[in-house]
Amino acid sequence: MNLDLTWRLLKGAGRKGLLGTWLTLGAVAVSTALLLFAVAANFAFEARADRSAWRNPVAAKGEAVAIEAARHDYVRDKEITVIDLAALGADAPAPPGMARFPAPGEVWLSPALKELAGQLPAEQLAGRFPSPKGVLGEEALLYPGELVAVVGHKPDAPELTRPRSDDWIVGYSPVKVASLAGEPMDDAEAYQVLALIASVLMVVPLLVFGGAAARLTVARRDQRLATLRLVGATPGQVVGMTVAEAVIVAFAGAITGTLAYALAAPLLAGIQIGGGAWFVSDLWPSPLVLGGLLVAVPLLVGLSAVVGLRRVVVSPLGVAKRETPPAMRFIRVVVLLAVLAAVPFLSRGSAVGPIAVVIGLAFLCVNLVGPWVVGIIGRVTAKQARRPARLLAGRRLVDDPRSAWRTVSGVAMTGFVAGFLCLLSPGALSGSANAGQLQVAVPADQTATVAEQARTRLKAAGITATVKPAKKLVAVALGTSADPATLDRARTALAGLVPGHTPTTEVDDEHFGVQILADVRAGTVVVLSVSFLVAIASAGITAASSILDRRQTYGLLRLAGTPLEVLDKARRAETLIPLTVMGGGAILVGAFCAAPFMIGAVNATGVITLVLCVGLGFAGVIAAGALSRPLLQSVTTDPAPRPD
Repeated sequence: MNLDLTWRLLKGAGRKGLLGTWLTLGAVAVSTALLLFAVAANFAFEARADRSAWRNPVAAKGEAVAIEAARHDYVRDKEITVIDLAALGADAPAPPGMARFPAPGEVWLSPALKELAGQLPAEQLAGRFPSPKGVLGEEALLYPGELVAVVGHKPDAPELTRPRSDDWIVGYSPVKVASLAGEPMDDAEAYQVLALIASVLMVVPLLVFGGAAARLTVARRDQRLATLRLVGATPGQVVGMTVAEAVIVAFAGAITGTLAYALAAPLLAGIQIGGGAWFVSDLWPSPLVLGGLLVAVPLLVGLSAVVGLRRVVVSPLGVAKRETPPAMRFIRVVVLLAVLAAVPFLSRGSAVGPIAVVIGLAFLCVNLVGPWVVGIIGRVTAKQARRPARLLAGRRLVDDPRSAWRTVSGVAMTGFVAGFLCLLSPGALSGSANAGQLQVAVPADQTATVAEQARTRLKAAGITATVKPAKKLVAVALGTSADPATLDRARTALAGLVPGHTPTTEVDDEHFGVQILADVRAGTVVVLSVSFLVAIASAGITAASSILDRRQTYGLLRLAGTPLEVLDKARRAETLIPLTVMGGGAILVGAFCAAPFMIGAVNATGVITLVLCVGLGFAGVIAAGALSRPLLQSVTTDPAPRPD
């Protein structure tokens, strides 16, 4: 009975009532699509970590089946991961992405490396990996365009008997392994931690937006349900109809959002993080997680709708009479202050879980305090108003601060993210690295011999260079004007000069640092982009919903002679005034939460990011509000009040 009545009410709500339903569906669809992206990012990094684990060997505690070592080479400023392998018996397992274990002398290349080796002259790249035997599959690669080479050796080959650097950024010394399972690398774990923090910064605003979606057109629904209570509907029937309506619309929105994400996944896979793009399969969560989200989102929306029903169930007459709800309490501010008091202690620990939890709580507390502050802003605005539009805006903020907060909450949340990230945005490296000088690590008693061999090789390759032996290395100066082609020719000529060691420049040695800084910046752009999408969608949808909620009020004001321009100015003022206050407050709270993790002074990149966020946030809200002006004009064209 309840479901049938709910369906009839949905269908019979009229054109503007159905518009409110479509707004809710759109809000849930946006939330679901972006929530899938935020969740899938963690699974994507986890998938990368699993695929790269075999390159990080774990020493065998018992009988070993193979010897494994890793190093990094470079071409055109791109990193090449070289894995050296040797079988210790006939039962050595095939590495991931390979049909069998590589025989001594065999070279297997990733598709991207094979293609690049074919494009460049052999003296610049292919000469380092002669006569490739096979092509690596996806299981061996972090991302589609990764450059990887697997080289087979005999167990007593110098590449697998001589120690290498202990710095994991350079490579790994030979290790006897019982299997090729390995363990996640340090950089993989670092990216997973960053992904978790980024997810919190994206997911919490999405959850808030998703919950707010359930309360779109809340005034219209409260009036309708209060009327049903007054004519005899029980509290259980009212709750049942509300849940049914919210869940039906939310489930349709969740399905729509999932389909939108599926269409966008190939584009999202092009985002460059960790050195390259993504396999599309990485960006899809498991069926269990996907099914859980499709169930959780409608339940969240249904729960949020029920939470807002207390006034209807307890006092339907008060809703029908449009009484102003009781003011919110200061305890909301106390909760926020309590959470912020815990933030300075975060820098004393390294556990990412508590950090993510406290940041998430700070997010939620900003959302909790928002309506209370908006109510205070409304009282101040109404008291100091000198024009009708400002007075109307102030009275509206006092009358329904929760609705006003929903309109600006998206941008306020974006302000929190921007304030948090602006202090943590990394600056550039010094830029003083010498790109025209190669150096090779050499045993201390062989520097003179290796230096002479380097001169001979470079001369045979037609490369002019100054070779100088130094303590535990040989330096090859090509000059600061050396072009990339000459540099790669020198790398190829010197390949294998010292088995297991790669000739590198200072720029190569900084490659990981430059990459992680670029990835943090890219991650910042991604997080802020998601936040902006939420903010703009929230502002646009809630602005339109607010007009539908108050169409009877707007009609009465027009009948009383209020010009449409005054109503529009009042509507803009009730958005921009709390946006200015709460946006600035959220930025300060975000910066405060980031302060314990800040290293060094605030850099220009962070300040520019913050200024752009503030500017785009205000512009987005103003534009979203302007798009709903035709709807305001439509609902006031015939100002005669009509029953809902």
